[in-house]
Amino acid sequence: MSKKNFKIELAKNTMSLVTSSFGLVAALAWNEVIKEVIDKFVRPFLGGSSGLISLVIYALLVTFLAVFITYNLSKITEKRG
Repeated sequence: MSKKNFKIELAKNTMSLVTSSFGLVAALAWNEVIKEVIDKFVRPFLGGSSGLISLVIYALLVTFLAVFITYNLSKITEKRG
């Protein structure tokens, strides 16, 4: 492997790691937003003993968002590729 190829691969890998890191930070931020929405709107609506129900709603919402975003990003990637 030449020095130039090494630098290119290093830059690609670094970019991938940085992008993944920002994705993780964004996911954690959205996690907090979703938890806050559940606490503010779902728990008062369902009452004090809504712990498990709130967690199920949270899990379903996060799963839906993950599938929706992944599906749409894959469609965008297919169009470009």
